[in-house]
Amino acid sequence: MSGGVDSSVAAGLLVEQGHEVVGVFMRIGLHTPGNSLLPIADRTRGCCSASDAADARRVAGQLGISFYALNFQEDFSRLVSHFADEYARARTPNPCVTCNQWLKFGRLVEYADAIGASGIATGHYARMDATTGRARLARARDARKDQSYVLFGIPLSARERALFPIGDLTKEDVRAAARRMGLGVHDKPESQDICFAPDGDYAAVIRTHRPDGFRPGEVRHVDGRLVGRHNGLPHFTIGQRHGLRIALGEPAYVTHLDPDANVVTVGPRSAVEADGLIADDMTWWIDPPVGNMRAAARIRYNHAPAPATVARLDGNTVRVRFDTPQQAITPGQALVLYDGDLVLGGGWIRERV
Repeated sequence: MSGGVDSSVAAGLLVEQGHEVVGVFMRIGLHTPGNSLLPIADRTRGCCSASDAADARRVAGQLGISFYALNFQEDFSRLVSHFADEYARARTPNPCVTCNQWLKFGRLVEYADAIGASGIATGHYARMDATTGRARLARARDARKDQSYVLFGIPLSARERALFPIGDLTKEDVRAAARRMGLGVHDKPESQDICFAPDGDYAAVIRTHRPDGFRPGEVRHVDGRLVGRHNGLPHFTIGQRHGLRIALGEPAYVTHLDPDANVVTVGPRSAVEADGLIADDMTWWIDPPVGNMRAAARIRYNHAPAPATVARLDGNTVRVRFDTPQQAITPGQALVLYDGDLVLGGGWIRERV
């Protein structure tokens, strides 16, 4: 329970269905290089703030369920360090995917086991489909709110126990349910920020954990020309147009980041397109394919799944070839494969090809 309307209604619906529900709030924090604790839970923006904890506790009281705030500071510090490390490697990570995989359906499963809980429920907009005889992750009924993309990494051990009570609802339905239940969070605004960067300043977080990643370097055009200087690769991501501080007389986009040479490459929009990608560390919701298969591939959260041919390479690595070129395929972002609404699997983009 994050203190928001989605997880609050998820808990309320489970209570109405007759389940014995235990509410859990993840208390998180960051450790600075000097090992002093930066208490995220005391912030007022982003999720998991002190006010969010108070909201979650208040909702639990209204629903008549037990409520616990668990200390996840050490685990979350590891997640933030991973985020900073990825940026230092010139990759653009998605910490929400990692949080769901490591914490919400990782560490929380251990807690569920400790108290004998049969399921783990969250307020995500997604569904679990068992029509094929095995637990399958599926997109939410409301495509505008679908969050299946950030859930592909749910470990096999947690899949049969995962519950998404609001997966068949729209946001309007959820707010209406909250009003019906008399929950004060029915009109609470959504948090759009990453919880450890509530002001959107990712660079400040990275600089705290990986100050060595901010080395001045060159900005070059795809044709080889030196067109400017930069003050650190973590300030950039593939497809970025704004904040480049160069004047070429035409729009320029980041096309490549080279951490070894410490060079940012820019070029026209067409130079950001690619026909395919390589992704590794795949997590499968089906038996891993032998040979080629067709799928709809999603390369970032707000990307519409695009038709593609997927070939499994050695181990847990795949090559994806799109029917039409895609914009800004970005190393470090998640690749998620779909068959209609069902998730086939997902992994991490290594490179575009």
